[in-house]
Amino acid sequence: MASGDPAKGEGKSAICGQCHGKNGISIVPIYPNLAGQKEQYLVLALQAYRSGERVNMAMTPHARKLTDEDIADLAAFYASMDPSGGGIKHTSKTN
Repeated sequence: MASGDPAKGEGKSAICGQCHGKNGISIVPIYPNLAGQKEQYLVLALQAYRSGERVNMAMTPHARKLTDEDIADLAAFYASMDPSGGGIKHTSKTN
């Protein structure tokens, strides 16, 4: 599986940050922290929400709009973040 681009994921993460926090640390107890989460887990979770295999009132509608590239980029972005909430530790990929 090709890895996504964290810089592109950052640009796509605005809606995610509303629940999961701009720094990947949620202030709402029912929403998980995404900062530092394993990239492959995030890919599989978003794919499951998108396909309907995993259903959540908040996540499913958003995930259904995501392309494979969006999912890869978002997963790479959150995986690259400091799990303590200290921010982003990624650099943009160059092609």
